[in-house]
Amino acid sequence: MDQGFLQHVDATVHAAVTEDQAFGELMPRLMQWSQSVPVPVLNMAMTKMGEGIAAAPPNLGSFLAVIAGAWVEQGATTFGVDGPVLARTFEVAAIAAGFAAAWRGATGGAPPDPERDGPSQRIVDTVAGRVADPVEAMMAWFGMEKYALAAHTMLCRSPELRASVADRADKIRLAGSLAEHTDRWVGVAKLLNVLDGERLLVLDRKSGQGWTVTIGGIGDNFQLHMLLGGALIGRPGGMPGEPVPADIVAYFTDTDVPEPPPVTQSPWRLTDAHGGQIFNEGVPADIPAVNGTRVVVLDPPPYTHSFPAGRHHPMMTGTLTVDGLHLPEDLSGWWPHIAPARG
Repeated sequence: MDQGFLQHVDATVHAAVTEDQAFGELMPRLMQWSQSVPVPVLNMAMTKMGEGIAAAPPNLGSFLAVIAGAWVEQGATTFGVDGPVLARTFEVAAIAAGFAAAWRGATGGAPPDPERDGPSQRIVDTVAGRVADPVEAMMAWFGMEKYALAAHTMLCRSPELRASVADRADKIRLAGSLAEHTDRWVGVAKLLNVLDGERLLVLDRKSGQGWTVTIGGIGDNFQLHMLLGGALIGRPGGMPGEPVPADIVAYFTDTDVPEPPPVTQSPWRLTDAHGGQIFNEGVPADIPAVNGTRVVVLDPPPYTHSFPAGRHHPMMTGTLTVDGLHLPEDLSGWWPHIAPARG
């Protein structure tokens, strides 16, 4: 059975790359069959899927990307497929952005809805002469949502992939431009802004002490609040107080949240080195750096701030580790650069 499945993967990928009409029959069978295949067998097929995603035309490769993403959500590895998915996603995104510009240039209006409309000869004729390959451009436009869905899964599950992204600012801008047309790209843009292996200096204004911590996979500053609380409050070498309940910390780390989600409270206000509030709805990448290090200052909360437990990106594991404690005398060179809290 396992060998038969792997042979079917090979046949499906070959049909996608060669644009064989058999793909229309092979692909649905692959989707159905893979639902009952053990994860180790899916892992064996990932490299072949990655090869197909990299080489297939946008419309057919998008289906392979979605299938690979579904396998990852079933527990399969991202190895062999995450890089090809992200690379092809942004190749297709660039073509799709060119399509949108060509359409506006030709019509003066918004391009077709990538979710509700579909390919047609009229669309090809409209952008012909304005893009190098009007058929490819149209297929990229209608395939980009599937690629974004797959890229979202890969970015959530693979911190190595997130850390490897090159030309990050350009990719974030491209994803943001496509987010005007489909919400799938909103999540991709946010995930590209996630920090991994990032060291923060955390300072307690009241005691004068601080900590160096390393974070990864944190999707918003609600999550940063609670992972800091879990790592510091009531912990050896941390801060006095009642520890954050273990189940609450787990919900902000890697555990599914029950319905309705439990409500928790922020133990402090987070302030940046310039005295500005670090807003909960923001992300750690928004925190300004001082001498190359992002600084978080712990201040008393001005009021009780409650919010539901959970992660902005439920498939992404959040991490925060304490690397070291700094006594007040160790931080004498830092505190002169830290402004009082504003507002």
